[in-house]
Amino acid sequence: MNASPQIYLAVAGVTWFTPSLRMGRAVVRLMLAVIMSLASGVTLAAEAARVFHAEGEVRIDARTAAVGDTVQEGAHITTGANGYVYMKTVDDGLFILRPNSAARIVRYHIDDRHPENTRIKLELSKGIARSQSGKAVKAARQNFRFNTPVAAIGVRGTDFTVFTDAETSRVSVLSGAIVISGFGRNCNPAGAGPCEGGSSRELMASQVGQLLQVRRGQPAPQLLNGGSLTPDVVAPPKVEEPAVKVSSAVGAPSAAVAAALAGTVGGDVNLDAQKSANLLQKIPAVVDGGLPPVVVTPPAVVIAPAPTPELRHVIWGRYTAMASQAPNVDIRQQTANHAQLVALSGAFAVMRSAGSDWAVPDHGTAVFILRQGEAYVRDEARNISTAATVTNGKLSLDFGKSSFATNFDLVVSATERHALQATGSVSPNGTLLGVGQFAAPSNMAVSGALGPENGGTAAYVFASRLDSRRVANGITYWTK
Repeated sequence: MNASPQIYLAVAGVTWFTPSLRMGRAVVRLMLAVIMSLASGVTLAAEAARVFHAEGEVRIDARTAAVGDTVQEGAHITTGANGYVYMKTVDDGLFILRPNSAARIVRYHIDDRHPENTRIKLELSKGIARSQSGKAVKAARQNFRFNTPVAAIGVRGTDFTVFTDAETSRVSVLSGAIVISGFGRNCNPAGAGPCEGGSSRELMASQVGQLLQVRRGQPAPQLLNGGSLTPDVVAPPKVEEPAVKVSSAVGAPSAAVAAALAGTVGGDVNLDAQKSANLLQKIPAVVDGGLPPVVVTPPAVVIAPAPTPELRHVIWGRYTAMASQAPNVDIRQQTANHAQLVALSGAFAVMRSAGSDWAVPDHGTAVFILRQGEAYVRDEARNISTAATVTNGKLSLDFGKSSFATNFDLVVSATERHALQATGSVSPNGTLLGVGQFAAPSNMAVSGALGPENGGTAAYVFASRLDSRRVANGITYWTK
């Protein structure tokens, strides 16, 4: 008796069996057609990220997350009241969730050869998330979208944090810039890439201490001073959370400084120390080629300081080489001598010397004259910086209103001139903090300090986006 040959086919994880060739070729062809039809409907999700830290209650879809787990396109990630999860995306970015959060990696399709085909979309339905752009996002920023229940976020090559619930979203920026718009007629959740138009707003890392807020039904975001609303304050990062990248060209803070800055109080993250650490870590941002930030420390509250013979004076200058210009201020040496770092913008820094804070007047006005200034305009597409000049400046202070207004002309070339201006607040100890580039009538971000020497001095750093591809930043010095 001759055995009939058997045919086995393995498709889509299922082994299929044909009883015998005697059934005829027509039957076999029919079965193959059915099998291939079934197989064509099977889509394998691509890997989007991998977990490198998980603690507390963290779930990916229906399973408990563990270090080393892969996260596929379409995956739902949730954290409980004590849950933290850090994921490294396949293009070397970061996606982090803090407690009581729920998110989904909707799509993570990367085309290295043709970045215009890359499509990346993330969703945060509740809680707090941090997103740091990877290589694919930076190469195809126009195809990245981060959705919340009420808003769409796009990036400029960025590290940002988001808080959201069903009605309100708030976003702050650690580096680079974001563009955000509330959902409405010209922006819908199903879209891809950023929503850019009349209702969208941009937030840069230069606007430290500020955030953009979107409420349901209000497409235009609102610029706010962060305070207790800042995502990093609502759910502070753990000390294990990766910080903003630091370039080895300048170097990280010393071990002793880092240890001091990483201090904790009562088991909770010391937010003031953390802000100082982040400030030092942003020093080399211009070397890394990111958007040159203006970085500020929050105004300190003066509580009956003990009198000392010397008051803090303003220190300002270029802390790193720029367009063949050598540095003229050493931040780390000044910090070692107990100087206070107030603000950074690109290659420039404003500090205050060791000594005691001085109290600004509580009434009256003052007008300062521009004495010196330096600026550069950076073409982000070509990563080229060219020198610009600052002229026709004025700085007016109203101590009774704790406010200031300033303006000057930024001369880029013989045929290009920009009228830059800013308003802001004056703290009791003399720090200056602008309202931000996108809070009219301001069109630049400003931060700096006043000094008591020679009857009154001031210095501030500034940053302004001139157009879609160029950013200007620099420093100014003023006297009465």
